[in-house]
Amino acid sequence: MRVLLLGMLLVCVWPFAAHAQPGSKDRHAVSARVLGIDYGVLNDADLAPTFGLEVAYRYLITPNLGVAIPLKIGVADVVDDIQNRNITSLDALIHFYPFSKPTKFNPYLLGGIGYVLENLDNGNSQMPIGLGVNYMMGRNSYLSLQGEYRTSSTDQRDNVHLGIGYLYQFGRRDADNDGISDAEDACPNEKGPVSTGGCPDTDRDGVADKVDLCPTEKGPKATQGCPDQDGDGVADKDDMCPAEAGLPALKGCPDADDDGVADKDDMCPDVVGSAAMSGCPDTDGDGVHDGIDKCPNEKGVAANNGCPSDRDGDGVSDAMDQCPDLAGAGAPSGCPDTDGDGIHDGIDKCPTEKGLAENKGCPAIEEEVKEVLDLAMRAVQFETGSANILSKSYPVLDQIADILTRYPAYSLRITGHTDNVGDAKRNQELSESRAAACYEYLLSKGAKASKMTFAGFGQDYPIAPNSSSAGRLLNRRVEFQLSVE
Repeated sequence: MRVLLLGMLLVCVWPFAAHAQPGSKDRHAVSARVLGIDYGVLNDADLAPTFGLEVAYRYLITPNLGVAIPLKIGVADVVDDIQNRNITSLDALIHFYPFSKPTKFNPYLLGGIGYVLENLDNGNSQMPIGLGVNYMMGRNSYLSLQGEYRTSSTDQRDNVHLGIGYLYQFGRRDADNDGISDAEDACPNEKGPVSTGGCPDTDRDGVADKVDLCPTEKGPKATQGCPDQDGDGVADKDDMCPAEAGLPALKGCPDADDDGVADKDDMCPDVVGSAAMSGCPDTDGDGVHDGIDKCPNEKGVAANNGCPSDRDGDGVSDAMDQCPDLAGAGAPSGCPDTDGDGIHDGIDKCPTEKGLAENKGCPAIEEEVKEVLDLAMRAVQFETGSANILSKSYPVLDQIADILTRYPAYSLRITGHTDNVGDAKRNQELSESRAAACYEYLLSKGAKASKMTFAGFGQDYPIAPNSSSAGRLLNRRVEFQLSVE
């Protein structure tokens, strides 16, 4: 029976070796280990650990898969014998190596079948599983560590093996001693990491020095190892715009309008133009491109920045004239100042009334008007939970309509607000409805829609704490603000 089982083990291993490539390098290895053997921990027994020796042959079928045949001899402290027993075992194992490239630290998983003789007499079959690691110490030499969990076909024979020893790799040559065999080393006479196939990589960017155009600076493979801070595929050393992603055809510079002129050279980067016109169009065809043409829709002369010379005849060229169709009587702006308030008509929102610069040329709002607007914030009231204006609010709204007539240059902004009682969404809708109601009322009194806007802000902008009824009353308001647009 024992002879038959050992024969079966050899038959399981033989197909792997029989179909392996003859003469392949770095496939054969032998190892020897000192073993620690424990039959107690898996059988819940107080048994002393013992020792043994193992010699093994290993063959790599592929870089990730190998077979091993270990022969072990030793002694074992077992449950049913007060004396240690001599044991002899022969296994057939599969090794799986997750890292196909050779490294100094090479872990593996193992599993298989085996047969164990006790005192060269009684035997039992066992199934070992485990893991190990081979650590390179020299060109062909490895420190080998291995642990096995072994289940047995016989009761009280499950056990654990821990081994440490030496593995010798046949036929392995590593001239530069970088841990990569010459057969797989792209630079067998120069030390290098696995990531570059054994070739030197000074800047550790994963691009071998022999193909790295910037061997002392980290960079991606796409730019042959040179830095590319904007990631556009153009190395910084060749990139005219290294901080902006661009096009290789434009030396790494962007072209927003896709007209073939890089944005840095394009005077109209968002409008398609031509290189002859610095990337700009020439809408009026006067030979002055739109980027510098002060009158891009009218033919002019280059001396006048593309504008006709002086349309209004006030002595200020149209290129500089802020009112090119109104004679400015020699004013530098080229604009008249009808009301004589020092703010020319080109920017004066009230050109026939003297006003202030901060009011864009319009007169200041009188204090009594400000008081009416402030009063309206408290005086305009509505039915509870509704946008229906109470009739007692009409007089103050009528005053606001009159104010808009008195100040035609001013625009009115109406904003509704609530306290924080109730649903926030409902409060938002109510505040907007109340502002809209005031807007509609003023329209009915002759106010111009173009001079008014309205909005609701719900409970977002309180002017008093909502913790008291008095504060909540102040927060339920509609504000009226005048401004010159």
